[in-house]
Amino acid sequence: MPDPRSPEPARPLWRTVLTPQWSGLLVLALALAGVMTAMGVWQLSVYQSKTADATAQRAAAPPVALQSLFSIDEGLPSKAVGRRVTIEGTWGPAADQVFIADRAQDGKNGFWVLSPLMLPDSGAVMVVRGWVPVVADAAAQAPTGPVRLTGSVVASEAEDSSADAAKGRVLSSLRIPTIVHLVKYRVYDAFVVQTAVDAGTVPSPAPATVVPPPPPTDHAGLRNVAYAVQWWIFAAFTLWMWARMVLDAHRTPPDAETGDQVGEPVESSGTVSA
Repeated sequence: MPDPRSPEPARPLWRTVLTPQWSGLLVLALALAGVMTAMGVWQLSVYQSKTADATAQRAAAPPVALQSLFSIDEGLPSKAVGRRVTIEGTWGPAADQVFIADRAQDGKNGFWVLSPLMLPDSGAVMVVRGWVPVVADAAAQAPTGPVRLTGSVVASEAEDSSADAAKGRVLSSLRIPTIVHLVKYRVYDAFVVQTAVDAGTVPSPAPATVVPPPPPTDHAGLRNVAYAVQWWIFAAFTLWMWARMVLDAHRTPPDAETGDQVGEPVESSGTVSA
């Protein structure tokens, strides 16, 4: 026969969860968390839309003079990367032309042709004139004379190519820090990928036109990302609060909830006569 003084077995947690009170609160918490999660996703989509629009607007903006964005004495500002620009000057010495290796074009591997364009106000800008399959291609012959062209501003690549510069004029990456050691004049801290020649002689044959690399993402609307994270935190906090309340209720003995004290003697209100 079981001992009546032995403690009752602990209730399983699922029985507490399935009570009408906590089941109803779970449905409410899930609904609120779902709405908050959806709001976070919406805020993130707003950020992505703003980012794409800002980046596209910068790339599609009308071309401006390179000198109006920054000077030869300044570093390349992030707002200038991807902008379309116009530059006017005279092609530099053929001996200063450089080739950038391992550049794909229409499924073929070849070289970018990089030529200096001397500017009227001193210094030069390095122009990616196009692509050739081999360095000895006739289209790679350095141009001469005055020119005015349109192109897109491109930043230096991360890979170091200084070791290549010691061997010749074929480099593995597009880097201004390497170029400055190959020429005897100042150069802009940027490259321009030529897209059109507006005035001047176009060499024939000419290198194949290179599609400018896509501009870096313009992170507009970062505040929307913060809003999205806040909504997701609120959703997680709602579910955490429900779980915490259920566990507290589960750990509370039923008698403690009703205020009954088990095993405490009951005093008699009557009197005992002698």
